[in-house]
Amino acid sequence: MASEIEAHASGGDDHGHGDGKSAREVFRGITDDVTNVALKPIGKWWYPAFGVALLMLGCLVVAVTHLFRNGIGVWGNNNIQGWAWDITNFVFWVGIGHAGTLISAVLYLFRQDWRTSINRSAEAMTIFAVACAGIFPIIHTGRPWFAWWMIPHPNDMGMWPQFRSPLMWDVFAISTYATTSILFWYMGMVPDLATLRDRSKDKVRQVVYGLLSLGWRGSARQWHRYERAYLILAALSTPLVLSVHSVVSFDFATSQNPGWHTTILPPYFVAGAIFSGFAMVMTLMIPLRKLFKLEHIITEAHISAMCKVTVATGTMVGGAYGIELFTAWYSGNLWEWFTFRNRILGPYAWAYFIMVSCNVIAPQFFWFKRFRSNLIFVWILCGFINVGMWFERFVIIVSSLARQHLPGAWGYFSPTKWDFLTLLGSFGLFFTLFLLFVRFAPVVAIAEVKAVSPAAHAGKEDH
Repeated sequence: MASEIEAHASGGDDHGHGDGKSAREVFRGITDDVTNVALKPIGKWWYPAFGVALLMLGCLVVAVTHLFRNGIGVWGNNNIQGWAWDITNFVFWVGIGHAGTLISAVLYLFRQDWRTSINRSAEAMTIFAVACAGIFPIIHTGRPWFAWWMIPHPNDMGMWPQFRSPLMWDVFAISTYATTSILFWYMGMVPDLATLRDRSKDKVRQVVYGLLSLGWRGSARQWHRYERAYLILAALSTPLVLSVHSVVSFDFATSQNPGWHTTILPPYFVAGAIFSGFAMVMTLMIPLRKLFKLEHIITEAHISAMCKVTVATGTMVGGAYGIELFTAWYSGNLWEWFTFRNRILGPYAWAYFIMVSCNVIAPQFFWFKRFRSNLIFVWILCGFINVGMWFERFVIIVSSLARQHLPGAWGYFSPTKWDFLTLLGSFGLFFTLFLLFVRFAPVVAIAEVKAVSPAAHAGKEDH
């Protein structure tokens, strides 16, 4: 995979900087291409895109304001399905937030150089997705102004959080993950922010980028400490990649509900999170590389590598669907087997088959190079995977609660317009933050891309 990417980057590209140019010219070209995104006037497409994102964000403000005024009765939740649309959105966004840290930390420790072109944007995506995820459990409590009670601290009421509840584990796991991801993302940007500072013509930008770059001068000592700190943060972040979605899965696995009470959920959730995270990275990267003319940095080989990861994790997810069905049947537990039959044949069968079609069938096209090379096709398939992964969470949560032990307590969840507006608004928040990021921050890790470019290893083949 690495050799394929290196070969692609070294030649045959219309925008390549490697043909007949010195290393200095190549490095200068990479710096120009990335800094121009933040420092030059941006394309006209950005303004309508940002306007649409703000409009969607306005939907979130309206929906949440209405929720605070009237309570969570405005949602479609009922006595049977107390968890439904909101927790589906929560798990979906947490899953999206997985790929950034995986690309940055895990692939860094395994010395996968192809990550350098995409890690910066993937890390930003992680942080914005976690911000979206954090909204839903807080507003679902019904009294979000008491959310600070979840912070363990001495108080005059002698009240402490319930540490035995996986819902509290969520608080600690996700807040730790968000903090580490922000630190990792920001620290990786410091050298590039200094480059923006040095190249800015505008006084305000010079001051802002200067403050954010923390006095970076690029000395040997600073690079030495930077590399050390980056390695330590990567090592700290790696277990979080596996732990966060495992902890989220405990919300379901530790319950007594049929369909939830199973040990396969932690690895199943982690594989699904990486699967959906990579699909979202490609959904963002494919148009981004075209709009900013970064095709020579984010190459087709990078997209192909991400497709391979996607088909691998998608196959794991498909296998998990089959294993949990087999386990439900083989266990001899009547309620468990009924729940899984109900997913396939019950009132939410339509959601189950959307999930299987998008998550099991769609990624299989990535086995073939001619499909991986067609970026429009890849982008469409990634859209299907994003939809399918949202429906996976919907199936697990809503259909499992719809028909529990007592037929008299069966119900059918129907979302209201406030459910739809809240989901739409969360996408608005995500795209607003991401568009601001691509407008003002370095979207590619300049120094890392230079370090792995063929020009940085001139004469390597002679040794």
